[in-house]
Amino acid sequence: MPAEHSGETNARAQCMGAVCVLALMLAAPGSGLTQDSSKPQAGSSAEHDSTEGHLGRGYAALKNDRFEEAADEFRAALELDPKLLLRARFPLAVALFELQRPEEARREFEAVRKEVGDHPNVMYYMGRLDLTEGKFNDAIQELTKATAKPPFPDTAYYLAYAYLKRGDSASAEKWFLEASELDPGDSRVEYQLGRLYRNSGRHAEAEKAFVRSEELRRREKENGRLAIECNQKVAEGSVQAARSVCEPLFDPSDPQKLATLGTIYGQHGFYEEAVRPLLRAAELSPNSPQMQYNLALDYFRLKRYEEARVPLAKAVIRWPDLFELNALYGAVLYSLNEQQAAHSALWHAHELNPKDTESRGLLYRVSMLLAQQSLAARQFDVSLRYLREAAQLRQTEIEPHRLMVEIFDATGEGTRAAEERKEVNRLSVEEQRQGRPK
Repeated sequence: MPAEHSGETNARAQCMGAVCVLALMLAAPGSGLTQDSSKPQAGSSAEHDSTEGHLGRGYAALKNDRFEEAADEFRAALELDPKLLLRARFPLAVALFELQRPEEARREFEAVRKEVGDHPNVMYYMGRLDLTEGKFNDAIQELTKATAKPPFPDTAYYLAYAYLKRGDSASAEKWFLEASELDPGDSRVEYQLGRLYRNSGRHAEAEKAFVRSEELRRREKENGRLAIECNQKVAEGSVQAARSVCEPLFDPSDPQKLATLGTIYGQHGFYEEAVRPLLRAAELSPNSPQMQYNLALDYFRLKRYEEARVPLAKAVIRWPDLFELNALYGAVLYSLNEQQAAHSALWHAHELNPKDTESRGLLYRVSMLLAQQSLAARQFDVSLRYLREAAQLRQTEIEPHRLMVEIFDATGEGTRAAEERKEVNRLSVEEQRQGRPK
């Protein structure tokens, strides 16, 4: 890897976990973009060979850096339904980009841009492609659009690098400094500033920048070593025994180290110990959805639901189309018995990721609760809406149809009541045939 992009592997590793989310954000209601015209039904019995099956496996492969597999799955989804422009073609383009197939990736990104316009997610990758091909003016144009709502922490870095390659030192310096503010731990930024200062004859500033870059690289390596040793020690089952090894990760000024420490504690079930580092990380990085999510998840595991609500309520306003935030927020609100608000958050989470069975199952329970409450209040139309939704979410469940029979009997709609009774009988027979408990 060239020195000019040292640290890129680490930076991209931090980003790739969000790729699937970004792909779904493109198709999300509320993102202001055109959605796919087809939405497969939840709970399909042929999920493995369905578009949803291919999409789910594609997202999982992409998140775990299995780019060839991801590309194959997204292509298979598009063969079944070419209209899945946003849900399949964008992540396909990302996979091709990571596989270093620029011509294929550009073709797919262009198809997405034709549909959604100059969306920052698309512009980021288009700018990266232009930069790789030496089209510096085009890269600047695309990456400038991407900085309106940066999809990755290194967006400003690549814009600065494009200006540097074009020979515009003043603009490059401006954006490298911006990149340093946005991602203080990126050693590449300081390295590039050092080169820029050196070439401009500012040797003292160059030396300081190179020293900072080297220090950041050493810190990245040291942090990795500490995290491995801490994780191994905590896995032995004693936080007290692990404290001397793990405490060096508690750096009150470094959100990444704090998040790493809190995550290690949380992964091994030591949720109380995780609060302190995660809370400090969230305070240091109020603009990071991951930091707010980590803290809220730990509070949720501790059943401190009111405290979990605080970071989530702010986060879902700032980042309305991140699945993880909405799903956890819905679970928190459900635990606080705020079912209407929980339904709203969980429904949006389901729209963002219909493959997630846990959030779909919780949405089903909330829909049934709201249906029963509406039925008790004789709000039949409202109850029917929730029951139809519940029946769609879990197509083998009998209870939604039983309650619909009750409503149609109460409203004198005999034909519709008869239809639902047939469905109840059909599902009962199927349940007995498969031996499922009633």
